[in-house]
Amino acid sequence: MKKIKVEKAAGTVLAHDITRILPGKSKGVAFKKGHVVREEDIPELIQLGKRHLFVLHLSASQLHEDEAALRIAAAVSGSGLRWTEPSEGKSSMVSLTDGLLKIDVPALLKVNRLGDVILSTLKNNFPCRRNQVVAATRIIPLTIRVRKIERLERIAGAASPMLTVRPFQRLKVGAVVTGTEIHDGLIPDEFDRHVGEKIREFGSRVVKKILAPDHPARIAAAIEELRGRGCELIVTTGGLSVDPDDVTRQGVLQAGARMVAYGSPVLPGAMFLYALLDGTPILGLPACVYYHASTIFDLMLPRVLAGDPITRAEIAAMGHGGLCLNCEQCRFPVCPYGK
Repeated sequence: MKKIKVEKAAGTVLAHDITRILPGKSKGVAFKKGHVVREEDIPELIQLGKRHLFVLHLSASQLHEDEAALRIAAAVSGSGLRWTEPSEGKSSMVSLTDGLLKIDVPALLKVNRLGDVILSTLKNNFPCRRNQVVAATRIIPLTIRVRKIERLERIAGAASPMLTVRPFQRLKVGAVVTGTEIHDGLIPDEFDRHVGEKIREFGSRVVKKILAPDHPARIAAAIEELRGRGCELIVTTGGLSVDPDDVTRQGVLQAGARMVAYGSPVLPGAMFLYALLDGTPILGLPACVYYHASTIFDLMLPRVLAGDPITRAEIAAMGHGGLCLNCEQCRFPVCPYGK
């Protein structure tokens, strides 16, 4: 790069964006890369603090920050994502759909250990919305060696891909509301307000709800009926128990489901059940879904709707970040809960 005084810069081409910052008001591009400096630009450039400009001459072994950002974005982005044209050297990755963000975290760490390159993302398993920025990338210097970007591309290729957004499916949901007191009408059924509404927010619908007393055979029969009606997700509510004779757990097993996890290291949400009945997921929800704004249900529902395989080991790992702060105003998912 050749360094020249601003006063002599008329006719030269800017090698990078020049930023204008108005403290407390805005930050943006005053002059874009590729702009041909005019005489009338010089006073403004001086006001922006520029005393010298640089004329850039790249060799075949070097990449400009904009080209590097585009190559990085293309390398790490998989299905469900698009990327933006660089601005001030940064390209953002944007979700094409409402869905679940999936990240190869070890590969992401390898990229950020390369040096001179950054890739910043939301957390893995974040439930994102269409047109939401989920990641952004840039290089730190103005230019970078091609071979470093090629190394990054090899890392991303091995991850295959590093970042994806799995779209939420619109499922037919069946509900079993357990509890003899609800079945007999002694207390009101609050499923629709506390649980059903969250299901609808994701575009799925509850096609059938069955009230069942605290009897394993009745719960099993309700589950079997919902499965026979073509329900693609079955939710039970009414609370589970630490007791070995927990009737909801017994009913799920009597229906022929395979238990994946019973209990979770998430609070609120310890008394949680996850099972599969011929591939159909069953979520056994704890009583806390009726009085906490965010629970294990809010963490698991997006993953199920995205068709994300869930293992017992993954549920065990949710203990790290699984403690809700019980904020006065809940801002989930824009918080550390479950991440």
